[in-house]
Amino acid sequence: MAEVVNRYTLEPTKYDQFMSYSYHTAVNHLFDSIVDSNKKTLKQAIVWFTETLTNESIIHTFGTGHSHMIGLELFVRAGGLANVNAILDSTVMTSEGARRSAEIERISGFSKVIWDQHQIAKKDLFVIISNSGRNAMPIEMAQLAKKNGNKVIAITSLEQSKRYPSRISHQPKLYEIADLVLDNKVPSGDGLLKIGEDLTGPASTLAGCFLVNLIATEAMKKAYKEGVKLPIYHSQNIDGFSNEELYKRFSDKIKHL
Repeated sequence: MAEVVNRYTLEPTKYDQFMSYSYHTAVNHLFDSIVDSNKKTLKQAIVWFTETLTNESIIHTFGTGHSHMIGLELFVRAGGLANVNAILDSTVMTSEGARRSAEIERISGFSKVIWDQHQIAKKDLFVIISNSGRNAMPIEMAQLAKKNGNKVIAITSLEQSKRYPSRISHQPKLYEIADLVLDNKVPSGDGLLKIGEDLTGPASTLAGCFLVNLIATEAMKKAYKEGVKLPIYHSQNIDGFSNEELYKRFSDKIKHL
């Protein structure tokens, strides 16, 4: 087995031990599959992220339930981009009640209420995350963005989404609306493993976070080569750094700063 060549290199004999963990093996295969299956769309997504850095526009992220964690992954984090507005709303988070949020994300018309609370310019970019792509809120948020003239990137499971109908009568699903679709390659039911008759090993969050960080870091590399001063947050737990300049720069465009 080839030795791992990064800062977290393990001795080959030790690395072999970890291959006995089914989830570890499955996730490694999943990540490889994501990159291989999204070659063209990843390149385009990286270009669009780079453009937000060169033209000083905003990346808006939206997801409900566990999908909101993928948008949150890009938002105000150490090593992350400052030009990200996570469209967060307690009504669609499990902190307000898991069953409650699951019902609310199916309510048609609710996305417009949340949309109106944010400043969204036509040159901004949207990343909308929904594993199934069939519920009202992510679908209608994508439609609102498209109507406003924004480009929309969807992160979804095409296997899951193509298997079931939209929950809005006579409406398309998220992958049918978006300008660009990134397939997270997660099997229907959001599980990589089967134990007995039960599907487990959920992976849509890992897959989504992997995708957005891959795209963001590649965009940073491209923008840096073009001479852009990167708006990157530093860890607030390391002395000698301050993010105040970035907070001030984006506070009038990003609601939750």
